[in-house]
Amino acid sequence: MFGADKGSSNLLDGKKMVIGIVQARFNEGITNALYEACHAELLALGVQEKHITRVTVPGALEVPLVLQAMAERDEYDALIALGCVIRGETYHFELVCNESGAGVTRVSLDTNTPIANAILTVENVAQAVARQEEKGRDAARVAIEMAHLVEQIG
Repeated sequence: MFGADKGSSNLLDGKKMVIGIVQARFNEGITNALYEACHAELLALGVQEKHITRVTVPGALEVPLVLQAMAERDEYDALIALGCVIRGETYHFELVCNESGAGVTRVSLDTNTPIANAILTVENVAQAVARQEEKGRDAARVAIEMAHLVEQIG
């Protein structure tokens, strides 16, 4: 099995990685906290500050297009999607959650680029706050690990 031979610590070595982050500004208090946790974890994993690019977009539905533009530049080992969609009173929540998630996955598959999807989809602000730091750190780890795995598989 890929990854098992090298151990998980090698899969989390970000020293040679170039990472792009696309952050939605909607629910900016949450998405800024996601970014801060993600950014700190990338640095802790060895990614150099100069190799981290952050782009902000209005909301979760705009994230996939910018991910695609970044992936097509072929400069990034992995990308990270950050956002937060909080349920409201209308069907719009489901639409935004489903379409942004599908868009992120499609970009990853179409461009063969690892993308860590940390667009939170929650019922309320309390759930978002409870997840913002952990999911930000998780996104950094997933991006680094998946970049290594895709490289190993060739």
